Amino acid sequence: MKIILHIWRQRNADDKGRMARYEVPNVNEHMSFLEMLDVLNEDLIAKDEEPVAFDHDCREGICGMCGSMVNGVAHGPKPGTTLCQLHMRFFKDGDELYLEPWRARAFPIVKDLVVDRSAFDRVMAAGGFISVATGSAPDGNAILVPKEDADRAMDAAACIGCGACVAMCPNASASLFLAAKISHLGLLPQGQPERHERAVAMVAQANQELFGACTNIGECEAVCPKEIKLEVIARMNHDFLLAKLAGRGAAEEG
Repeated sequence: MKIILHIWRQRNADDKGRMARYEVPNVNEHMSFLEMLDVLNEDLIAKDEEPVAFDHDCREGICGMCGSMVNGVAHGPKPGTTLCQLHMRFFKDGDELYLEPWRARAFPIVKDLVVDRSAFDRVMAAGGFISVATGSAPDGNAILVPKEDADRAMDAAACIGCGACVAMCPNASASLFLAAKISHLGLLPQGQPERHERAVAMVAQANQELFGACTNIGECEAVCPKEIKLEVIARMNHDFLLAKLAGRGAAEEG
């Protein structure tokens, strides 16, 4: 089948950028979306044209590197799927697809579909960890965790930090990502000593990165490839408010 692509082309952060039209003939329905872009780039290189820059790594829906807007939807039309897991069989012959990078102030465009998501790294560095003495790995059963807590922690830990939640949110909020990371650690016994300070420190860093505020629209949950639920945001808000009422986290904020 033939796919018509309209792709955002931007040479660097200072370039104004524009949409460019490409036709990709002989697309196999078994190709992944990124494989289809690979075919396009091979054709562009053969014509001595600049290939389209896009993020990718594992191509197995694990690393969180891939991602772009496809017809206005982060990661494309199939729910619970990263862009690298989206296959061309979900499209029809002659379809026109519009590809744009994540649009958020905290995610500046580097080139074409590539954005700088290092803001997430700085948020994680602010508190997305557990401070413990190093040494050999403890026995897996040394600290018992109730199954309900373990299940909820694992659900939150599924977040791969792709940024789709930010890109789809009208406010460019990182609340779903932030809450998933805070909830994952806060639900485990090992995360309790720093639970409230962690919430304050990570929220403060997210604010410094100029992510928007959450207004519970729910677009983040709708496009999350790991289907993280909005309930993690409620848990983050709970921990944050408790910390503020107790006067904790002042050092992290200031």
